[in-house]
Amino acid sequence: MKNIENSQLKIATFNLFNYLEPPNAYYEFERIYSVDQWQKKQQWIINYLQEYQPDIIGFQEVFSVESLRVLVAAQGYKYFAVVDEPQVIDDFIYKHPVVALASRYPIVEINAVKPDIELGKVLGLSEGFAFSRQVLRATVDAPHIGHCDCYVVHFKSKRSMLDFDDSNNSYSGEQSIIEQLKAQVAGSWGSTVQRGSEAALLMVDIIKRRETTNHPMVLMGDFNNTLADGVLSHLLTHSLRFASAIDSEAYLAKYCLYDAWHLFQTLLSNENDELGETDKIKHKALTQDENQSKTLTRNATHYFGASSSVLDYILLSCEFDASYHDSLYEVSHYHTYDRHLINPIFDRDGESTDHGIVLVTLTLRY
Repeated sequence: MKNIENSQLKIATFNLFNYLEPPNAYYEFERIYSVDQWQKKQQWIINYLQEYQPDIIGFQEVFSVESLRVLVAAQGYKYFAVVDEPQVIDDFIYKHPVVALASRYPIVEINAVKPDIELGKVLGLSEGFAFSRQVLRATVDAPHIGHCDCYVVHFKSKRSMLDFDDSNNSYSGEQSIIEQLKAQVAGSWGSTVQRGSEAALLMVDIIKRRETTNHPMVLMGDFNNTLADGVLSHLLTHSLRFASAIDSEAYLAKYCLYDAWHLFQTLLSNENDELGETDKIKHKALTQDENQSKTLTRNATHYFGASSSVLDYILLSCEFDASYHDSLYEVSHYHTYDRHLINPIFDRDGESTDHGIVLVTLTLRY
């Protein structure tokens, strides 16, 4: 096999969970890291970067932008992008964290994606519709593939958009429950509409951008939703209802996104089909690690009570799909870092994050 420089590209999505340097507070005045807690949180991030060595990282929940810029620069990420800043109230209380991107490779263009307001009106959205967190598009000059558009998102959470006012003492016990129920039903649906609309308008912008530039595409972040339940399923639209199969095969793949996990599964399945029984046993052993079961079960990235779900994703364009005839890379590995969630050790993980970190390894196809 040829020895080609930079034949692998690693991409990660990383929810930092309230990354805010003291003495500032996140959301409420008493939520402030001590100096020791802050140093512990930063060291935890550094340990991950040093162990797994991603080349491009999409971050969410960033309050202290400059602190993060300095941290990643010290770890070899010369290039950093951000398009927004958090909201500050009362001089030191921070709200509305932002997303960011760090890269070992040059970032040649940085933009905030703006929703198409006219299209939004057609969909019944208000004229003032905006992404709950600004979407970052950073164009990275990546090895072998050239300019690649990397999108970092943090879609609207499932938290209700309506708050119940529990200060109204005129409510009876039953009436209070009724009012809470109404607020939760309507508010949760409002959050769902916002999240789904963000994804749809972003995907339309991604398609427009692809048509103009033909750049490969990466969409990563905290989606605050599984891709399987329908709210965000249009991000993975791979068929057209009224287009002929011939036209779809010729043109559609170029404008679609693909879940990196499924690309990895498909690659392993195809490789396994080509092996003999003895080689299959060896291949299975080689593809196991602490985070990957024999059935290649996808690990959750978030836990809430007794439930778990995948909320953090990396979606890729056809240039990273091994089954696409003109692809340049293939998804050779998929890793969810989650030991701090399933087996936490306080001294090590006490100031980590409430999300798993997703990392995909892309290997150049020869």
